[in-house]
Amino acid sequence: MNITTEQRKKVKGQGFLSNKDGEHFSARIITENGVLNYKQIKNLGEAAEKFGNGNISFTSRLTVEIPGIKFDDIENLKKYIAKEGMVTGGTGAKVRPIVACKGTVCTFGLIDTQEIAVEIHKRFFEGYGHVTLPHKFKIAVGGCPNNCVKPDLNDLGIVGQKKPKYNDELCRGCTKCGVIATCPTQAASLKVGKIVIDESICSNCGICLSKCYFNAIDGAEQSYKVYIGGRWGKKIRIGSPLNKQFTKEEALNVIEKAILLYKDKGIAGERFGETIDRIGVDETIKMLTAESI
Repeated sequence: MNITTEQRKKVKGQGFLSNKDGEHFSARIITENGVLNYKQIKNLGEAAEKFGNGNISFTSRLTVEIPGIKFDDIENLKKYIAKEGMVTGGTGAKVRPIVACKGTVCTFGLIDTQEIAVEIHKRFFEGYGHVTLPHKFKIAVGGCPNNCVKPDLNDLGIVGQKKPKYNDELCRGCTKCGVIATCPTQAASLKVGKIVIDESICSNCGICLSKCYFNAIDGAEQSYKVYIGGRWGKKIRIGSPLNKQFTKEEALNVIEKAILLYKDKGIAGERFGETIDRIGVDETIKMLTAESI
């Protein structure tokens, strides 16, 4: 059939992207946090067989695509996947699907990434779904400073942190120090018979916790690091780190303030990092870290 430009634009807004042949579409199915249960996976397999070319692909942003869908089957596919609570979407100048690493189950994970990704999905992907922004706005959640999902290359990224609590009175100045031996950034060193932690290079990864034989480091403060304005692709910008550690609720409020700031100050077609550079990094950080959060 002859599919008009207006029809393609309309279904793209619903998450159906034109295939190269010009006749078929790929349906982009949203996952809240990159997790699907077995019923949903079975449903998608059946949908791919009924309406697509039988294949399912996974995107770099943890959504699922079913290619090879005819224009006339778009509504049928939407109804079919709705049986298991799934929807299509994730395109346009708005908050995009949330990406989270597997920190919930990973041995290095410092936070429940899948849980907070669902919170961000509900509050900002769904809650701000009707809000048009100057351009796409990508959010990533990392469970630790390994940064597997590249939070600092997203418009906004948050990273789980565990800042070690150090009691120097318990430090014995051991020649073979378990903390120094395990510190991946070499932030810990022995000076004048005591451990010294250089906070300027400590990544708050939590690996040193409980490694002291005398419990000098035996606890940590849970927090979140936030990056803003990251971007990957044709133009690369490393995200600017905010100048403090946040609680979870504070981090969520920073996300909201960043989206609203971008909506208010951004220019059509301009990515968030460009808006930040135009306003000024320090000024943007000041606005996002005001006491009102």
